[in-house]
Amino acid sequence: MRVLIIGAGGHGQVAADILLAMRDAGQKVTPAGFLDANPGLAGASVLGLPVLGHDADLRATPHDAVLVALGENNRRRRIFEDLKRAGERFALAVHPTAVIGRDVQLSPGCMVCARAVVNTGARVGENCILNTGCIVEHHNVIGPHAHIGPGAVLGGECVVGAEALVGLGAAVLPLVRIGEMAVVGAGAVVPKDVPDGAMVKGPAAR
Repeated sequence: MRVLIIGAGGHGQVAADILLAMRDAGQKVTPAGFLDANPGLAGASVLGLPVLGHDADLRATPHDAVLVALGENNRRRRIFEDLKRAGERFALAVHPTAVIGRDVQLSPGCMVCARAVVNTGARVGENCILNTGCIVEHHNVIGPHAHIGPGAVLGGECVVGAEALVGLGAAVLPLVRIGEMAVVGAGAVVPKDVPDGAMVKGPAAR
């Protein structure tokens, strides 16, 4: 399966590395290259893969599936939804070193980075990023287009709303709900629910 990566920046390069690792592990998947909104990148090479053109060149670029690899949740959601309406198929990128419970549900377009752990009963919505070394404990529900940052830890039975961001190294206690489009700052400890659209930070996540 040839996967076209949307975005040639940092997340796009991580996505490419995951797909290459999957291929090297014997899975039938390979990155076809990148499309990027910056026209100046066309023709460049990133991780040995070509930047094949602008986002608008998608239909003219041979591929079997796409992966939207942008860190900003709102923009990633908009592009994902546009592509979904256009009938595109979405890849699932899971690094071979990630630990995924046998009954975990990962939705199309998700990106699970190296050494992430997703434990039994968890459900992850479309187009999510589970970043490097994060821990998503048992029976979590992660809404679509959310981003769990590197090293973040979600205790058991947490709920993370659509487009929410849990920052690098944050810790969310069991049974806590993070609202839609909420932001949990890096290193925060979250002992209670966070409302939709709120931003919390610090050791007591205020």
